[in-house]
This record gives sequence, structure tokens and C-alpha cells, in this order.
Amino acid sequence: MDKLTQYQDIIVKVLNPYLNIQYANINIKNYPAYDHEHQQYLIISQGWQDNKHFHSCLIHLEIIKGKIWIQCDNTEDGIANELVSAGISSKDIILGFHEPSIRKYTGFAVA
Repeated sequence: MDKLTQYQDIIVKVLNPYLNIQYANINIKNYPAYDHEHQQYLIISQGWQDNKHFHSCLIHLEIIKGKIWIQCDNTEDGIANELVSAGISSKDIILGFHEPSIRKYTGFAVA
């Protein structure tokens, strides 16, 4: 199995449990948006909070030049550590939501 396919499989395995989150006191559900061709992996949260429509990105990952870029992470514990626990090297994970000058202090790749 090549590295790209391995990373795609790990990402889907790590993200899928987020589809089953039950939110208390709010009618929101998470939906997957996985695009293997363009290496885009998102979990979208959508529903209703009282009379207000809610639509947000929970997680957005991209594979760019063999590295996983975390573009959005609105999880409690952080998706990066879950990816590492699943077998992806921290040297192949970039916290894209941090500005470039901060990335060298994160313990993950800089680019």
C-alpha cells in the first residue's frame, strides 16, 4: 500500500467516529465530505439550535505533497494527536490553522 492510500485510510478511520457524536440540548448532526481525488476530508456540522440554523466545519484535513494539513480543528482534544496515535508521523502533519511563524513550536511539521 502506498503512503497516500495509507494516509487516506487512516484519515477516514480517525474521522468516522465524529459522525456519531450526540450533542446535548442541540439538534446538530455531523456529515462526512471525503474527496479522495482532491485529498480533501471534512466533517461538517449542520442542524438547528433553537430557531437558528447551524452550519459549521468541525474538521478539515488536506493531503498536500504527502503531508496532512489540518486546516480546521474544532474538536475538544485536537485531531493531530489522534492521527499520530493512528500511525501518522508528527513530521507529516502540519497545523495549517497556525500562522507559519508559530508552527515550529507545535511539535509538528512546519511545511
